[in-house]
Amino acid sequence: MQQALRVPLSDVDVIDSTDVIGHAEAFRHARKPGVSPQPARPEARGLPLAIRDLHKSFGDNEVLRGIDLDIPVGQFVAIVGQSGCGKSTLLRLIAGLDKPTSGSISFGEAAARPEDIRVMFQEPRLLPWARVLANVEVGLGRERKSAGAHERARHALEEVGLAEKRDQWPAVLSGGQKQRVALARALVSGPRLLAFDEPLGALDALTRIAMQRLLERVWADQTFTAILVTHDVAEAVALADRVLVIEDGRIAEDITVGLPRPRQRGSAELAALEGSILGQLLGPGTAG
Repeated sequence: MQQALRVPLSDVDVIDSTDVIGHAEAFRHARKPGVSPQPARPEARGLPLAIRDLHKSFGDNEVLRGIDLDIPVGQFVAIVGQSGCGKSTLLRLIAGLDKPTSGSISFGEAAARPEDIRVMFQEPRLLPWARVLANVEVGLGRERKSAGAHERARHALEEVGLAEKRDQWPAVLSGGQKQRVALARALVSGPRLLAFDEPLGALDALTRIAMQRLLERVWADQTFTAILVTHDVAEAVALADRVLVIEDGRIAEDITVGLPRPRQRGSAELAALEGSILGQLLGPGTAG
């Protein structure tokens, strides 16, 4: 990328154009899709993911046009792209909510069990007639009637900081609290891969930042593989080890976020990456 980018962030007013290009080039990964940008954490228990020549069409509309991708165990991957590019379709295929037209998706040598893969959506989708603890137990599926179901659900609520809300009705919760219940429901079965389909898109700015930190903490604690679809490029570079840019149903960019955690929001390095990715998404001269 040969032009300067100026990216407004909440904590950054102006970024020198020379610094932006220097930082962006320093932290961008080679563009070849499917390359694992950094080794997985040794203790990670997540699922590896391998996608080969994946295509998905809806009638005459070809949404995914040959995706090849490898995600190692325990990596946090964010997928960004303009509306209609195929990112949510890719997530649904990975989660088993839809079937590909052609190509393959595999999760290592062992077959993935249903409880190994969970999805968190933008809407909490809580049952209004069930209390918070019962809503979390739904995530256990057939095991929700087992002797340890209540204890597992209580532990999941503790993980998201809502243990004291277990007997509340969903209607009295705030938007952020409802999403934390939805996260606890996704975590309660001990998933090895957790797919996030823009789960924070409807939250206000401060609640969204708090939820981002919570997602990062539970991912670090539980070491599952995480795949996040988001429209928010700042969110992607703040959370992910790796950012995939989808264009016209293909992986156009595969970028490593090689910055230590916890990351400083508003830093020059994050601003540079965000500006560079926005430039890819919006075209030359539109990221600033």
